[in-house]
Amino acid sequence: MERALGLFILVVAGILSLPIAAAAFDSEGSENWIIPAQLGGMAIIGALVGLAIPGVTGAGSSGRRAPFGALMGVGLALVGVLIFFLLLNGFDGA
Repeated sequence: MERALGLFILVVAGILSLPIAAAAFDSEGSENWIIPAQLGGMAIIGALVGLAIPGVTGAGSSGRRAPFGALMGVGLALVGVLIFFLLLNGFDGA
């Protein structure tokens, strides 16, 4: 149950992270920082989720919870962007 909760949190954060990063960096000269800000933010969120919910990374992995959570956050950020794109455009726009 902990793993499902952690993955749900990361998928929702992944879906919302791109529009939030775009809102913060959508100005002349800073639009190139949208994707790095989104991936960096998701790495931080993933590390925090990995530390807060031990079931996300598996039992007995106390030393690698934050790095594994960060990798999961970045991976699920990409999944979230795909889901956001499909929700925005539908399958016909893809």
